[in-house]
Amino acid sequence: MASFDRIDPVILGHILGQHRDLHAQMLSLRALCEDAAAPDRQRLTEVRGRLSGLREYLRQHFEQEERGGFMEESIARMPRLSVVAREVLADHPRLLAEIDGLLERLPMRDISAEAWAAVKRDFAVFTDHLLAHERNEHAVVQEGYNEDLGLDD
Repeated sequence: MASFDRIDPVILGHILGQHRDLHAQMLSLRALCEDAAAPDRQRLTEVRGRLSGLREYLRQHFEQEERGGFMEESIARMPRLSVVAREVLADHPRLLAEIDGLLERLPMRDISAEAWAAVKRDFAVFTDHLLAHERNEHAVVQEGYNEDLGLDD
């Protein structure tokens, strides 16, 4: 039986696994977007598919957080974290709207170099927002469990 003072290894494994999956998807998408030139139709389709996949992953991840779990456990351990946790949860609709906006602005077929530069810029801004959200989420969990989970290294 896990001690109340330590994070359950199952929870830790779940948190770390989601963290790795999310970052792998973002790195993969960033690599696809790195070319300075506008992509051809095939690459544009691949970018759209991966961006849609990231959006679905985030939707599921956010739904899970909103139903309870490790954030809720952190709050139960340290009720003063409830304000910060609510702020983290309040990010979810904004982040999903931001990725939806990216998808809406990404054409199905051809894209000009200027439009591609804007997509890359918007994706970089979204990435910054998502990473800040993840840092805040991890801070709540780490504070709640009073344990460095090694998530922000």
